[in-house]
Amino acid sequence: MKVTPSALPEVLLLEPKVFGDPRGFFMESWNQRLFDEATLAANGCTFSFVQDNHSRSVKGVLRGLHYQRPPHVQGKLVRVTAGRVFDVAVDIRKSSRSFGRWVGTELSENNHRQFWIPPGFAHGFLVLSETADFLYKTTDYYAPGCEGAVAWNDRTINIGWPDLDVEYRLSEKDCSAPALCDAVLFE
Repeated sequence: MKVTPSALPEVLLLEPKVFGDPRGFFMESWNQRLFDEATLAANGCTFSFVQDNHSRSVKGVLRGLHYQRPPHVQGKLVRVTAGRVFDVAVDIRKSSRSFGRWVGTELSENNHRQFWIPPGFAHGFLVLSETADFLYKTTDYYAPGCEGAVAWNDRTINIGWPDLDVEYRLSEKDCSAPALCDAVLFE
């Protein structure tokens, strides 16, 4: 597995080795030992996963920017098994030198990439293909009372979401998410 730190060094791009031939492909999609080595180097600690989630969305669906606050903070390891998305992580740790900065990458069924979004970062994605299946592992269970969100179009963050030939589709909750300056964030 190739591990590349992003412009926000705690956020990692993981690229598994894919072995293909005319029959199809094989890849190891998860390996705790390799993940521990990567996160220990980038984050100074290791993480365990307790929950897997799977969503399917249509083109133009924008989900995010979501996170969970203490005591149920979540790290997420995300990937796409069908279709393509533009995936984003935003540093929402007030004490961080990179507070309010974002990184994004395309995840797809063809590039097999995975994106590690550690606790203290908000996460969102935009579906680029007709549909996309999005899978992610989390380091804590979903806790509705600890949910947090930041507006996907916050001007201080200024995410460069791709232009599509359809309007973005958002949930009511995501449409009403607060600006970064008004959100309950991490110290």
